[in-house]
Amino acid sequence: MEGPFEDDEGGTLSVTIGADAPARLDKALAAAVPEEAALSRSRLIRMIAEGDVSRDGQAVTDPRAKVAEGEVYTLRLAPAIAVETRPEAIPLAVVWEDADLVVIDKPAGMVVHPAPGSPSGTLVNALLHHCGDSLSGIGGERRPGIVHRIDKDTSGLLVVAKSDRAHHGLARQFEDHSVARHYLAVVHGVPSGADPRLRGLRGVGFEPGGILRIATNLARHRTDRQRQAVVWDEGRHAITRARVVEDFAGQAALMDCWLETGRTHQIRVHLAYAGHALVGDQTYGGRRKLPGSLGQGAEIGNAFPRQALHAATLGFDHPVTGERMEFSSPLPEDMEALIGALRGA
Repeated sequence: MEGPFEDDEGGTLSVTIGADAPARLDKALAAAVPEEAALSRSRLIRMIAEGDVSRDGQAVTDPRAKVAEGEVYTLRLAPAIAVETRPEAIPLAVVWEDADLVVIDKPAGMVVHPAPGSPSGTLVNALLHHCGDSLSGIGGERRPGIVHRIDKDTSGLLVVAKSDRAHHGLARQFEDHSVARHYLAVVHGVPSGADPRLRGLRGVGFEPGGILRIATNLARHRTDRQRQAVVWDEGRHAITRARVVEDFAGQAALMDCWLETGRTHQIRVHLAYAGHALVGDQTYGGRRKLPGSLGQGAEIGNAFPRQALHAATLGFDHPVTGERMEFSSPLPEDMEALIGALRGA
């Protein structure tokens, strides 16, 4: 990927076709564009049809056109347009703020961006009130300041751009995987390099220091469009690393998880695939329960109302000053109570 956003009135995005890209133009672009650009495959197809995708200065209007490794396509993006998202006076836990960005400690239960099922009460509604007009918007739809997301029921840190120059710089860092993101998770079971089941699972391995590495592709589930699934011949490449921080009687573990890529539900999907779903994860955890031998830990864990996942640390280079920024967020009370009960088992 070359520089993702060029500074003209609407903006352009340059995409280089990689070695293992799908053969069709629409599919290849959908796999290659950064998630931060927020370009769905259906939107890409419309852009192709409308002449907004070109190669060597010539528009390519057939979404089924064949592509080749190394080809560079230029996507012309419409200027950001305002949407009917309204400012709301919702309290925010601001960890850092300057003229270009703001770091928020998001509570569990808050949606980041308005959607049909959550038109209000979101982080964006709160930001519009907090920041006024000083939020950036890129990609043909005004998505104020949002460079990355965390799930509604995941708590913790995320950075929001207040200027377009910050948005550009942060998007590049997410694209080249230089942003440091560590999550704390409570999972069923205790992953171990001695487990022959894990060692025999495709895409799963262990690195020095007992670090679990999971590398697969992820795509929308074929029958449940609200879920993601591990796939191999389509989707987007995803790599998660994790290590056990604390073992709770061999029945559960506190894990430090960090992302090389940032796909939707990535940690949740990957750990469930490895057989160690997050406690409280109703989407990927199935009906798995903690055993009664964990006492109150099992009682709290089996009634836990969300996935036990917290975005605990966030690090990046300030997109304007170049200064390295590092932030941390303490565990929220519900996860502290869960871990305390598990320790007491």
